[in-house]
Amino acid sequence: MNLYWMAIFVATVFEVLWVIGLKHASNPFEWIGTASCIVTTFVLLTFAGKKLPIGTTYTVFTGIGTVGTIVIDTLFFGETLGVVKILLIALLLLGVIGLKMITEEHDVSIEKVHA
Repeated sequence: MNLYWMAIFVATVFEVLWVIGLKHASNPFEWIGTASCIVTTFVLLTFAGKKLPIGTTYTVFTGIGTVGTIVIDTLFFGETLGVVKILLIALLLLGVIGLKMITEEHDVSIEKVHA
């Protein structure tokens, strides 16, 4: 796994944190942490988008973030996890893994776009 894909995966960790923070933050310190996670997420996504196709980058990011949020919600906040939900999560992960496997790096710079 290269640096750009790693940035996407780390961004998803911060995404899960800020999504949880939006629901559960109750004091200024928690809101500052939530805002910091949002900024970190989008800095990492911007970095990854420099070398990876943005459509794939965002799809992988949101797919993994969705799964991560569901897992955390189930483990820590009592959300139920039925068979249908598990099958849909597996289907989502299959699509994310497939996109990652077929995506090639490329340099996306302003100079190349305007050339």
